[in-house]
Amino acid sequence: MNHSKLATRTVGTKSQIERSVSRRSFLAASVAGGMGAAALFAKNQEDSLKKKALISITLDLEMSRHYPRRGMMEWDYQKGNLSEPTKQYSVDAARIAKERGGLIHFFCVGRVLEQKSADWLKGIAAEGHPVGNHTYDHVYVLADSPEQTQFRFQRSPWLVRGRSTKELLYDNVRLTTVAMKERAGIEPNGFRTPGGFSNGLTGREDIQQMLLDLGFTWCSAKYPAHNAGTPKQQPTAEVYDSIVNAQKNAQPFVYPTGLVEIPMSPISDVNAFRSHFWKLGSFLKAIRLGVEWAIENRACYDFLAHPSCLVVEDPKFETVKMICDIVKQAGDKAQIVGLDTIARRVQS
Repeated sequence: MNHSKLATRTVGTKSQIERSVSRRSFLAASVAGGMGAAALFAKNQEDSLKKKALISITLDLEMSRHYPRRGMMEWDYQKGNLSEPTKQYSVDAARIAKERGGLIHFFCVGRVLEQKSADWLKGIAAEGHPVGNHTYDHVYVLADSPEQTQFRFQRSPWLVRGRSTKELLYDNVRLTTVAMKERAGIEPNGFRTPGGFSNGLTGREDIQQMLLDLGFTWCSAKYPAHNAGTPKQQPTAEVYDSIVNAQKNAQPFVYPTGLVEIPMSPISDVNAFRSHFWKLGSFLKAIRLGVEWAIENRACYDFLAHPSCLVVEDPKFETVKMICDIVKQAGDKAQIVGLDTIARRVQS
């Protein structure tokens, strides 16, 4: 055997090993440094958000009774049968918000996805707007019986016969997640209860746990009590004061189960327009006062509305434009975000 050649091969192998070890060390250090930089960037962003008011624009994708004209009650039974004007308003609102540097967090009733096409909703999600779960039939999650969960089941009780309330509610949320994924390719971003409750889900650990079991870490269920005035009369100064004061009770918190609550900020469009016959100018004033309070107090604000209502009451998107413009004028004091960003701030 030629020992000189063996030595050369041995030395060469040792050199290769040293170079390999050195390269791996360099790559490991680079990766670690990159991870460190990414973590630092994320922390800086998180710290920045903690100093800002977080403003959300949320639209519930469902039909609303009395729209587009008074007396239309059939929508109570067909909440997910969205009209073409309602869908187009949703698409246009998303575009307008994005053009102004914002976004809209939508909440989708599952039956919407039974319609002929879901392309409009896919387009909204593709533009970066989050879409959450709003149950399949727009059910009342605090119901005591299956029939009480929805008008549809009162008229057609055989649809829920033999099922418990717990089973019905669980399936209504679960099926919406399935429909969103299979029909639109959308992973639900959060959960909102149909209707808001002055105490949210406080005292209903069973519903909180159901949502946690279904994979949700946060929900939007609380709508604080406030004075909306006398129907068909101009809101008074006391009404506006009540709405502003209610913003303190519309701040996010964590339930004992660990589920995060992100309340809806008064006043909603259906409460103002449908229930109290407000004019658009009064509504804009109330929303402006609420957003300004949130910015001044570095708090959170969750604007709640429905395209099926706004397409009639605010056809030129004045509310969405106003909120975006107020936040833009606030500079570093505020930012328009999805509710998931608010949830992360609460969790951190």
